[in-house]
Amino acid sequence: MLKVYIKELLELTRDKKTLIFTVLLPTLIMPLIMFGFITVAGKITKKAIDESLNYAIIGSQNYTEFSSVLDEQEKFKLVEVVDLAGAKEKINTGDIRFVLVIPENTQQRLNDGLSAEIELFYNDSATTSAVIFRRVERAIKSLKNELITARYTKLGLTQEQGEAINEPINLVKTSTADERESFGEKIGGFLPYILILIGLQGAMFPALDLGVGEKERGTLETLLLTPVSRFEIVIAKFLVIFTTSFVAVFLTLISFGLITSVFGPMMLADLGASGSTKINGLLDSLATISIGDVSLMFLMLIPIAAIFASLLLSVSIYARTFKEAQNYMSPIMILAIFPLILALLPGVKLDWMWASVPITNVALAIKEIFKGTIDMAMLGVIFVSTTIIAGALLALCNWWFQREQVLFRN
Repeated sequence: MLKVYIKELLELTRDKKTLIFTVLLPTLIMPLIMFGFITVAGKITKKAIDESLNYAIIGSQNYTEFSSVLDEQEKFKLVEVVDLAGAKEKINTGDIRFVLVIPENTQQRLNDGLSAEIELFYNDSATTSAVIFRRVERAIKSLKNELITARYTKLGLTQEQGEAINEPINLVKTSTADERESFGEKIGGFLPYILILIGLQGAMFPALDLGVGEKERGTLETLLLTPVSRFEIVIAKFLVIFTTSFVAVFLTLISFGLITSVFGPMMLADLGASGSTKINGLLDSLATISIGDVSLMFLMLIPIAAIFASLLLSVSIYARTFKEAQNYMSPIMILAIFPLILALLPGVKLDWMWASVPITNVALAIKEIFKGTIDMAMLGVIFVSTTIIAGALLALCNWWFQREQVLFRN
């Protein structure tokens, strides 16, 4: 059996597709994609924040204080326009980013203690439109505060009393979750999604080669004539597929560890230094993930890799041709994705009900490990139940391989 295992493993290493999907994809391509995504996202965000905004004001004479406030802002540049139609055209061409229309009765309404409506036109389809709106809101915040304070003074109220009129009951949110738990709930669900699909991908191509590939090459008959039992052949092939699947997951987790511990802080350092509490909180949360947490993730992925190896080998053994086997793989991919989507849904959390759902339970367990709130007793139950499922599928694969009408369906 060991010789069959080594022989099959060596043959796979000569296959470029296997090397790409089990070594190159998890160790190089995935980190590069993540590194590139975070870098590009950071640059786009920084560019949107630092962009010099060309704008226009129609009816500035109706409330001169508003125009003065925007003139004092850095990276705001006033552009003259003839009318609103011309301003809208310039927005669509990108010559200006927004235009403000101040009604004639603005000053009068403010003097009467009423609310004035100033209309802001901008291109909502632009990717940075939300950033533009926030920047304009921040720019006029000081003016709004001055107006509010003046009204409080006119009414003989202090600042605190005036705020109490607008908001008699102030609901203060205080979370009992620490930073790691909070960030883990938001982003921890995507980690098992990536790891489990990488494990499935790492098992798919070796399974095709070791099952239906043997049939098409005509080497299956020769292998059956060797003095090795069919059970040992199945186990050897299963172990090869399990090895490639787990190696893909292992390398992905190693890459993830490098990103979170080395490259991640380097990429996010500039944003964190700018005073972003969310970025600093994320960096602090990533720093709390220990080797023990990563080891628990490895442990939960072992039976998942065994499930994929058994299932895909069974399908590959049953298929007549390579093309037929590939057609069977698509539904398996869908069946694997669906439980992962369930783990991402809001309100789905690890309890004894969801612990009984295959794949979903492992995804939720990895998420809880990432959050640092895993229940070790439930973790043990999930590991044992998933291992039993993997054993049952391996027994099915062995039974499949014993049947001549399955092996030689041609």
